[in-house]
Amino acid sequence: MTDLAPPVADPRVGMSETELGVARAAALFERVDPGKAAALLETVLDAEPESAAGWVLMARVRLTLDENDRALDAANRAIELTPEDARPLATASRALTLLGRHEEAVTMAYRAVVAEPKNPLWHDRVAWALLASDRHLADAEQAARTAIGLAPDEAHYHFTHGVALDALGHIDQARRALLTSLRLEPENPVAQHRLAVLNGDIERAPEKKRGWRLLGRRRPKERSARPEEFLP
Repeated sequence: MTDLAPPVADPRVGMSETELGVARAAALFERVDPGKAAALLETVLDAEPESAAGWVLMARVRLTLDENDRALDAANRAIELTPEDARPLATASRALTLLGRHEEAVTMAYRAVVAEPKNPLWHDRVAWALLASDRHLADAEQAARTAIGLAPDEAHYHFTHGVALDALGHIDQARRALLTSLRLEPENPVAQHRLAVLNGDIERAPEKKRGWRLLGRRRPKERSARPEEFLP
């Protein structure tokens, strides 16, 4: 008897051509090649325009490429095909925020929460949609706290909470939230910068119109892995 490991089943067996194409595009996207992922998805969706998974992924890819109008179009197509899926609702919300359509962004974010209320990502999206709209800041803070309650060890949700508390003028609480975020993820340069501003080590930038700030392309050289952190 030889002690051979059992063969591992190929996950691609039994997949349709459309599913294979979407899987290949997802792999390209994960390897940080959104341009190639978009090109492959265009071919896949031309052949099978009813692929909800393809449109969900395309919306995310378009956001990464800063093609916000096209991201919104892809997300809306996915919503039509799979209205119970929270992912395209949240993606549409983010695209709407970046396009300055804040009321619609907030509505879409809340729809994502209704579709999947136990997922902290969608509560976080509500918080950022509200922060970007510069309205209902107490609701943004509540949404951030809800995300923390669902995933207390995720640094980003504490960061969001800190931003919301800062927007409300609760500086000491905001500082504590950012310190918690940095304890969980010490190398986040955006959180480090925010905390330095609160501590007075860096001068706070003068307030600009929210839409101008959202549509601007200037970002720190060291990028956070979470683009939401650059919004407000």
